[in-house]
Amino acid sequence: MSGEERGPTDPSGPRTMRAALLLGVGGPDMLEVRDDVPVPEVAPGEVLVRVAACGVNNTDINTRVGWYSRSVTTATTESAYREADTHDAGWSRGGLTYPRIQGADVAGKVTSVGAGVSGDLIGRRVLVDPWLRDSRHPRDPQRAGYLGSERDGGFAEYCSVPSENVHPVSSDLSDVQLATFACSWSTAEHMLARLGLRSGETIAVPGASGGVGSALVQLAKLRGARVVAVTSAAKLDEVAALGADRVVTRQANRVPECAAEANGGPFHAVADVVGGHDFGGWLEALRRGGRYVTSGAIAGPMVELDLRTLYLKDLTLHGATVYEPQVFSDLVGHIESGRIRAVVGGVYRLEDIHAAQEAFLAKRHIGSLVISI
Repeated sequence: MSGEERGPTDPSGPRTMRAALLLGVGGPDMLEVRDDVPVPEVAPGEVLVRVAACGVNNTDINTRVGWYSRSVTTATTESAYREADTHDAGWSRGGLTYPRIQGADVAGKVTSVGAGVSGDLIGRRVLVDPWLRDSRHPRDPQRAGYLGSERDGGFAEYCSVPSENVHPVSSDLSDVQLATFACSWSTAEHMLARLGLRSGETIAVPGASGGVGSALVQLAKLRGARVVAVTSAAKLDEVAALGADRVVTRQANRVPECAAEANGGPFHAVADVVGGHDFGGWLEALRRGGRYVTSGAIAGPMVELDLRTLYLKDLTLHGATVYEPQVFSDLVGHIESGRIRAVVGGVYRLEDIHAAQEAFLAKRHIGSLVISI
């Protein structure tokens, strides 16, 4: 048995590892890459994963700059931490402990298992479901935590997680490609499940070029929906190549109206990660009985809502954060079937995590950015 594939009682293997440590809420200087970080211990019921690659997501930036704090009312920027109250800067509106290893999109291989876990997992290639659930109440979102927030994540050579969070995956995709799925695609799958999107329905996807947006386009088409995507003029062709039926460029103050015109009428559903000043317009762009879901607000969390639009049109509004365990299993099934394709917008070394987050904030890429470990 090699040093990379160890049994539950085998003490072999490294004691320290490279990892990017988040030291607290603040600017890029709060991230420090070190090579003397202890390898996580594997408790009973857990496994140790040697991380091959880990995607970069909004959660990483939002947590570092404290954007989740109620005191922050602007879009995600590098300077959000100047407004943030560190006591509610986590995604769950609570404080976090530091140092913390972030990274929720883990793709890698199981190298050892804790007591009570089958050794059959050792050596298996896996994706990690980032939602940490109470084993006694797995469907209670109030008890959920997130990888890279309440527990150290994948911006490191090794990561320990509960055994139920690892999903063996059989795919010809590279480790970097697999690392685009866990956070962004499970979020998108959850959003569409909340909407109950059906074949033949129409859906608008604002922010269609990012990790979640590009996943929404593909997954909505997989369900047989007609998709109108919104992106910048520079990304039109690439978003269309994802399968969108129509692609609309961002135009100040008229984005929802232009999307509805391209659709030939109002939408059955809107899946939004943008928020900001267009929120009210998207509700107006829904047909009577329409559904709206959001899992982000990259253009700003503070919006205006005309309650008359909500009740006169019989609309349903959904938030989407903690999903049912089945959502991740369904995602792995889509990957193994080859019905969806990974969209890699850029690859960075762990030592270049600052540049990766800077590129993420610039949003010139399509799909997901990935740290290759």
